[in-house]
Amino acid sequence: MYLYGKNSVIERLKKNPKSIHTVYLEDKFNDNDIEKLISSNNIAIKKLPPDKLFKIKYSSNLQGIIAETDNFQYSDFEELLDEGINKNDVLIFLDRVYDPQNLGAIMRNIACFGGFSLIIPKHKACEVNETVLHIACGAENYVKVAMVSNISNAIITAKKNGLWIMGAVLSPDAKDLNTVSIPFPLGVVFGSEGEGVRYGVEKRIDIKAKIPMKGANLSYNVSMAAAIFCYEINKQKK
Repeated sequence: MYLYGKNSVIERLKKNPKSIHTVYLEDKFNDNDIEKLISSNNIAIKKLPPDKLFKIKYSSNLQGIIAETDNFQYSDFEELLDEGINKNDVLIFLDRVYDPQNLGAIMRNIACFGGFSLIIPKHKACEVNETVLHIACGAENYVKVAMVSNISNAIITAKKNGLWIMGAVLSPDAKDLNTVSIPFPLGVVFGSEGEGVRYGVEKRIDIKAKIPMKGANLSYNVSMAAAIFCYEINKQKK
């Protein structure tokens, strides 16, 4: 895989430099701190003119730096479930989030909050790809992500192991998020950008919650909704 942009590469250099094979820099790249960080980890540096750099990874946001890395390593779902039970980490289940921009933003948001992990489906959803990592700006170094074959089955397993499941839904019986007394250990479900949580998944939800909106009768972007839910969850965890 290729990481690109200063923030993504810097965070990987700090947290997991062994996963980096080579760093490609534009021949006019000038950042001594980054170059020292690369050299201190004994990572090969290759300087290239812009046209050759674009052949490796074409993007308007390269910022003159690309890192060739190992493929993204998913965590084991059972491991994340154990941490949810024993460390009170919150599991976030994404039901068919297709947009890499949204997935990357969610990863970045929950990395900032801390104490969250992510569960995504193997099919009919976005995987952790290069665009996701660029938007995440290094969040993959702080957030564990598991990929499962079936989100509904994963939620059932979580419930059997004692997790409460809260879902972000717009159904008439959903309660305003700020009125819900959130139980722990906890899993939270967010649905796709256009269709929300599927009926088969919604049936597994213990607590239906929505974000109160006093303004226009629209809807929040899924990454924004996740950030609002995570803020309220962290507030109540304290």
